[in-house]
Amino acid sequence: MSLPSHASVVVIGGGIMGCSTLYHLAKMGVSDAILIERNTLTSGTTWHSAAQVRALRHSQNLTRMIQYSVDLYAQLERETGQNVGWIQKGSLSIATNPYRLTHIKRQEALAHAYGVRARSISPAEAQERWPLMNAEDVIGAVWSPDDGRVSPSDVCAALVKAAKGLGARIFEQTGVTGILTERGKVVGVETTQGTVMCDAIALCAGLWSREVGAMAGAEVPALACEHFYLLTKPVDGISGNMPTLSDHDNHLYIRDDSGGLLVGCFEPMGKPIKPGILDENFEFGLLGEDWDHFEPMMMNALHRLPALETAEVKMLLNGPESFTPDGMFMLGETAETRGLFLGCGMNSVGLASGGGAGMNLAHAIVHGHTAYDLGEADAKRFAPVYNSLDHLMARAPEILGTHYEIAYPGRQLKTARNLRALPLAGEYQAAGAHFGQVYGWERPLYFGKTAEPRMTFGQPDWFQNVAEEVRAAHEGAAIFDASPFGKIEVRGTEAEAFLQHTCAMNMAKAPGSAIYTAVLNERGTYESDITAHRIAEDHYRLFVGTNAIKRDLAWFRRHADGFDVTISDVTEEFAVLGLMGPDAVRIAEELGAGGLLDLGYFKHGVAEIAGCRVRGVRMSYVGEAGWELTMRVGDVRQVYAALVGAGAVPAGMFAQTAMRVEKGFAAMGHELDSDVSPIEVGVDAMVAKTKDFIGAAALTERRAQAKRRLMTVILQDAAAVPLGHEPILLGNQIIGHTTTACFGYRIGRPVALAYVHWPDGGAPHGAEVEVDIAGVRYGARVQFAPAFDPEGQRMRG
Repeated sequence: MSLPSHASVVVIGGGIMGCSTLYHLAKMGVSDAILIERNTLTSGTTWHSAAQVRALRHSQNLTRMIQYSVDLYAQLERETGQNVGWIQKGSLSIATNPYRLTHIKRQEALAHAYGVRARSISPAEAQERWPLMNAEDVIGAVWSPDDGRVSPSDVCAALVKAAKGLGARIFEQTGVTGILTERGKVVGVETTQGTVMCDAIALCAGLWSREVGAMAGAEVPALACEHFYLLTKPVDGISGNMPTLSDHDNHLYIRDDSGGLLVGCFEPMGKPIKPGILDENFEFGLLGEDWDHFEPMMMNALHRLPALETAEVKMLLNGPESFTPDGMFMLGETAETRGLFLGCGMNSVGLASGGGAGMNLAHAIVHGHTAYDLGEADAKRFAPVYNSLDHLMARAPEILGTHYEIAYPGRQLKTARNLRALPLAGEYQAAGAHFGQVYGWERPLYFGKTAEPRMTFGQPDWFQNVAEEVRAAHEGAAIFDASPFGKIEVRGTEAEAFLQHTCAMNMAKAPGSAIYTAVLNERGTYESDITAHRIAEDHYRLFVGTNAIKRDLAWFRRHADGFDVTISDVTEEFAVLGLMGPDAVRIAEELGAGGLLDLGYFKHGVAEIAGCRVRGVRMSYVGEAGWELTMRVGDVRQVYAALVGAGAVPAGMFAQTAMRVEKGFAAMGHELDSDVSPIEVGVDAMVAKTKDFIGAAALTERRAQAKRRLMTVILQDAAAVPLGHEPILLGNQIIGHTTTACFGYRIGRPVALAYVHWPDGGAPHGAEVEVDIAGVRYGARVQFAPAFDPEGQRMRG
C-alpha cells in the first residue's frame, strides 16, 4: 500500500497517543486521516509501559480525561471484539508519615468532588488487601476501587482495528524526513516512502517529538529519561490479580505480573538521555540494567516486600520515557506553526491519559479547541528558554522524581533555575526575597527570608512575612513587581477595529484610558483576560499574564488577518511596578509625580520619578489605591530606589494573591478558563452589549440559561489552612470546590474563591457551608460579594 498524495491529517507516531488520535479523528469524520510510524506500532515507549490507569488527577478535567480513557477501553472491546486486557482491581495508596497522610486524605476529598470513588482505610485493612506488604510503618491508606490497568499492545490493536474500519490508514516503516510549511503553516510531510500533502499534523512521536517538531520550526520541550521497574518470576502468595500498591514515600509502585511482582520507581532524581542516543534503530528497545542506580529503590522495596528477598529476578527493565519541564503533557496547536498539533511529552502516564488525550487532540484538530479546558497541558505554555537542551537535561530528571513528591503548597523545583532574572533581582536578593519560577522568570514570592522554608500543610513559615507585606499595602505603601507580565503592542490605523473585534469590552475609549477586558472564543468562554492602555488613536499596549504571552500573542496574530495592524512582543522592553496603599499619594507627591493624582480610575498618564519617565495607570489588583507604573527597563532601578527611599516596601506574589482573593478577583488558570464565560464569573456587566466581537453570539445564548457560580468562601476557623481544590459541602452534598485559597490578612480569616452549584437556584448571601480540608470539615459561609471592601472604595481612593 503506497502513501496517498494528500491526507486531511497526518498522525506521526504509532504509540498510544498516535493510535488514539487516529481513532478519534476517524470517529469525528476525518476518514482520510493516516498514521505514519518509523518502525512498528507501539515500538517506542508504549510497549513497555506498566499501563496503570489511575483516575484521580489534580484538576477536574484531567480526572475527567482519564475517566474517559477507562470508558473508552471498555467500549473498544465491545466495538472491535479485541480484548484490551483491562484489569480493574483498584489501587491502594499508603502513608508512612503524617504529611503523606494529609496528602492522600486531600486526594481522597478531591476524588469525592470529582466523582471518583475513594475512601480512607486502616493500616490493618491495607494489610488485608496486600498481604505481602510489610505494614509496620503504615499509618493510613486510601483505597480507590475503580482504578486498574490495561495491556498496552492490546489497547493499541483495538484502536487501530476500529480506526481502519472507519477508513483511516496506517503506514509502518515510514519515517519522517521533513515537514513542509508555507507562511507559517504546515502543508505536507516528507517521508522515507514519499511526500504527503496535508492540512494538519498530529505530532505524537514520543521520545523523538522535540526533533520532529524542530523540522517545522516549533518548540517541543521534552526529553527522555531512563525509567526502571523490576520483574520477578512467580512469588508465593500471589494468586490472580491484585490492586496496584502505591508506596510513594519510598518512591515505589507495585503490582502483580504473571504471578510475580512488578516493582517500579520514580526515584528522586532520574537519569536523562541525550538526544541522538535513541536513534531510528531503537525499536522495541531497552537500555542497560543499572543496578547501582536502582539499589536505593531496591532497598526500599525489600523493606516494603520482604518476599522480594527470596524472589527470583527476571530482569530490571530500563525503558525510556519522555518528560516535560513541568511534568504535564503537551496538547494542542503550537504557537510557532499553524496546523502542527502536539500530543506528546506524556511523563510516563501515556496509557492512563491516552484515550482521553487522543480524543481531545482530535477534537482540537477538527473543531479548533479541546472538548473541555486543558489549559495546564496547552502546547503554548512554555517559554522558549525551556526548550534548550541544557535546561532539559537538568530539569527532566527532577520532573521524573516529582511524580511521587508530596504536593506541599509553595514547593519549588530546584533544577534549571535563574533562567531569567528580573531587572531588580539584585535589590530583591538584598531584601531577602524567596523566589519562585514563573515562565522562566524568578519572581519574589515573599521578602525577609532568613532560612529555607520548611514544607508543610499547616501555617507556612512565610505567614508573618506575608502579613507584614499586606499590612504595608493596607496601611502604608507596597511595591508589587509586574514586570514579567506579557506586553503586546498593537499599532496601526485599524488597531481600534481589530481590538473591538477580538475583545469583549468596548475598546473605543479615548487615548489615556485603561481597559480591563475578557478575550473570548467563539463559544463565549475565556481565552484570556487582559488590561489595555490606549496610548494613541493608533496605538494600544496590552498587558497579559506572565505565562500567557506565547499563547496570547499567537491568538491575536491569528485573528489579525484583514486588519491593518502590526502586533509585537515588547515584554522585555518595559518594567512595571505597582505602587499600592494609602501612602502612595504622599510618595507620588514627594517624588514630583503629583500629576498622577489627577488621573481618574482606569486612566493613565505620564509623569517623572527620579528623572525617569513613567506611565502611571490608576488601577489595583490588590484592592488598595495606587498606580501601576510602566517604564523602560533601563530606568526601573532608579525609580525603585526612589520609591523605597520615600518609604515604600517590596511585596511578593503570595501577598498579591492573598489580597486579590480577598477582593474576589478571578485569574486565568485558576478561576478563568475556556469552560467558563463572564456570566458564570459574575462580570457580564464588563462585556459590551452593543458591538459584535468574537464570542458575542454565544454569550447571548448563554445568558438565557447560565447563572453566576463564582463565589467567595470565608472560613470561620482562623486556624484552618485551605490550599485550593477543596470540596464544598451543603450537608452531605458536594456543591462545588475551591479554586484559589489563602489566608485573608485584612479580614483575619482564611478565604477562597470557589465555583458553587447551589441546589435549586442561586445561593443565598451568607449561606452556611462546610469545606473539606484533608477529611476535616470546617464551617464557612459563601457570598457573591468580595470578602474585603465589597464596594471597592479603597482602591478607588
